[in-house]
Amino acid sequence: MNWKIGGAQGSGVDSSARIFSRAVALAGLWVFGTREYYSNIKGLHSYFEVRVDSNPIQCKVDRTSLLASFDAETLIRHATTVEDGGGIVYNKGVTETSIEKVDTINKEVRQEIQQRLTDKGLKADISGILEESRRRGIHLYPIPYDDLVAQTGKRIGEQQLSKLTRIINVLAVSVSSALLGIDKRYIDDSIRNVFSGKQRIIDMNITGAQVAYEFVSENYHEQFPYKITPIQSKDRLFISGNEAVALGKLVGGCRMQTYYPITPASDESEFLEAHENFDVVDGKNSILVVQTEDEIAAITMAIGAALTGTRASASTSGPGFSLMVEGMGWSGINEVPVVITLYSRGGPSTGMPTRTEQGDLKFVLNASHGEFPRIVLCSGDIEECFYDTIRAFNYAEKYQLPVIHLVDKAMANTNVTVNPFDTKYISIERGKLVQEHKDQDELYRRFKITDDGISPRAFLGMSGFRFWNTGDEHDELGHINEEPENRVNMMNKRMRKLETADTDIPDREKVNFFPASKTADITIVSWGSSKGAILEAMKLLKNDSIEAEFLQVRIASPFPTELVKRQLSKAKLTVAVEQNYSGQMASLIAEKTGIIIDNKIVKYNGRPISLNELYAALKNTFEKPEENRRVVLTSGA
Repeated sequence: MNWKIGGAQGSGVDSSARIFSRAVALAGLWVFGTREYYSNIKGLHSYFEVRVDSNPIQCKVDRTSLLASFDAETLIRHATTVEDGGGIVYNKGVTETSIEKVDTINKEVRQEIQQRLTDKGLKADISGILEESRRRGIHLYPIPYDDLVAQTGKRIGEQQLSKLTRIINVLAVSVSSALLGIDKRYIDDSIRNVFSGKQRIIDMNITGAQVAYEFVSENYHEQFPYKITPIQSKDRLFISGNEAVALGKLVGGCRMQTYYPITPASDESEFLEAHENFDVVDGKNSILVVQTEDEIAAITMAIGAALTGTRASASTSGPGFSLMVEGMGWSGINEVPVVITLYSRGGPSTGMPTRTEQGDLKFVLNASHGEFPRIVLCSGDIEECFYDTIRAFNYAEKYQLPVIHLVDKAMANTNVTVNPFDTKYISIERGKLVQEHKDQDELYRRFKITDDGISPRAFLGMSGFRFWNTGDEHDELGHINEEPENRVNMMNKRMRKLETADTDIPDREKVNFFPASKTADITIVSWGSSKGAILEAMKLLKNDSIEAEFLQVRIASPFPTELVKRQLSKAKLTVAVEQNYSGQMASLIAEKTGIIIDNKIVKYNGRPISLNELYAALKNTFEKPEENRRVVLTSGA
């Protein structure tokens, strides 16, 4: 089933979704939650969808089984997504609210909804929305939130009801949970977790939840068609993409993180700030997190830390990365191992700060003037976010270059249940390091020309290892040198790192290949968070006797040319699936392999790809490839 809750930003939508999600996870089920919100701080509409199943889930769906609302706008925007036979929980007090009066909805959208209702002979208000839903067999649950708040106040001895209005979101969650048959103890445990350390708020919300459960028991005796039954399960993590990256940094040995606040990257740094001191296998440890004055300072401070031998990273999104580009070029020419986590969002310029997109691939591959090697990692799900973060630091130090880890907004703000990460096989690879106590009379050649392009590295402050860093071209010692022969030698030396990395990195870290059970009818190529929807769509296609295989590109630089060429050269019909306008990975594949992918399915409205729309697009493309060269997906509110 798919549960959705919405409301004005700042009204507790996020915390209510966390409470519901954690309660379901505590009951042993799998959860996949997606968050959508505007780029203002407070007031505009946000919503959270939580998909629940007894089996692992990898993507969102378009349909809603139960819509939980406590304001008018959520009903107006999302009632049509509720499937026939589903349910709507709503505030009894908003029934007569006119759509025209909800000015937080774009004028054109309001007019479109009004016209739809008028065409059906319905009033252009909430009562019309509800009647439209009733005609589709949707179960309606009007809730007197004000009365429930008053009852809660009476039980806890709070006469100023204005102090209790914030619990309305938890009342919506509790009503939903009662309808779904979720044991209240899971809700109570989840409330304690979400509001940990705030005992008064915990007590108030647990009491409110009790009032809501009693209300449902007394007033809605009919059985809602969906029920959530607890199942036995092993321990799991309930985690977001931001948190998975942050945990990867702690486990991977990152000990300095710099950032300037920017959506959606900031959540990762704030998580690290909240866990600056932590336990590891061999005792206590810590990470220094610094909020700098801008992104230029963030990248240069991280580079400075990396020069001392500290594993360091900077986290940002597109506009911030634009400011980091010159600093990254400095790290490239000085062979500094620094990691940049880039959370891709809608652009260009400020674009859509809180919406997802995969529009930065070509940018990160070519960012900065001149040429220097960089490794670009593209994670496809929450587990990969964790493990790729650790690999990013290993790659950075092993090959002594900047590494950009691409994570899109959809993944960053997705909350899912996953099996605990397995740290048994994680290793820290620091690459070529010089030894202490070097002969003081022998000059240390920090940029010594080697066959693999990698020079033994000393840290700043190591006795006997003096060297120079400059943004100019330099010789092996680091002294500025613009002579033609030196320039050619140093450029060749640096660029050899990519050849070395391409040889060293195992194929399983470059691509994932999901084969068909027999000869494939369609070969899907993609990268990033499209992975989950593709894997689930493949199962639906198989039910239609369409065999699909999937090639997921995980490293964009050095590009796995031979691996990709080998898989695509034998494909019957290749389809690229990407969340950008032009199909940037398809373009990169054409550049590197000479293989042109004619059929593309793209999405760039800022919302993640859903299972429903991707399945339909893939099926249509398979059946009529000539008519579906370029399919644009558009779902999302």
